[in-house]
Amino acid sequence: MNLTHLDEKDRPKMVDVSDKNQTTRVAVASGIIEMSQEAYGAIVSQKTKKGPVLQTAVIAAIMGTKKTSELIPMCHPLNLSGINCDVEELVDLPGFKLTVTAKLTGQTGVEMEALTGTSIGLLTIYDMVKAIDKGMVIRNVQLEKKSGGKSGDYQRYR
Repeated sequence: MNLTHLDEKDRPKMVDVSDKNQTTRVAVASGIIEMSQEAYGAIVSQKTKKGPVLQTAVIAAIMGTKKTSELIPMCHPLNLSGINCDVEELVDLPGFKLTVTAKLTGQTGVEMEALTGTSIGLLTIYDMVKAIDKGMVIRNVQLEKKSGGKSGDYQRYR
């Protein structure tokens, strides 16, 4: 199997997508942050010293999605047409599940953008409540599904 980010001399390169067709591409990624009951309660009741945690995490996720090409060396700068973030309260964990959907019409996919946005959003939650719980765990940052492009659709089944 050839890696697309290496040239014939095994040097790093950014993939040339100029010959690819423009298609609508959508990717959905998610991740979970698990925390103490005290940290969870502070977030839900909006009693943290740093302000509204979940709203800030959504803004951070959007910013992270938009800045992916500045953070991941071989990612193309993309003209995203939409970013949606959803935060689900996981009362029994306790913690939160953050889901990011990235969309565009273009020549390359948006999986990395959705994954990066998810990661940045979860890290923002950690940053904002680490004074309460330094033992929080971020886990299961993963691609849930994607559509569009030459490789076709993907849906996580587990």
